Amino acid sequence: MAAVCQVTGAVPGFGHNISHSHRRTKRRFDPNIQKKTYYVPSLGRKVTLTLSVKGIKVIDARGIESVVADLQKRGVKF
Repeated sequence: MAAVCQVTGAVPGFGHNISHSHRRTKRRFDPNIQKKTYYVPSLGRKVTLTLSVKGIKVIDARGIESVVADLQKRGVKF
């Protein structure tokens, strides 16, 4: 599963692990991605989304109908 949020567009960040001796090795900072299922009354069915936790908070604040409408405008498949 790709570490990308369908609502916020959050993607992994990249950086370094730094050891005690200050050697650097590459690492990834993945967003907190969760699979969540919502019932959307306008579609009359359940929709499973891949969301970051911030995306879940956006849905709680704006409502699933508003978020699904925006996703459909962008052409996101769900």
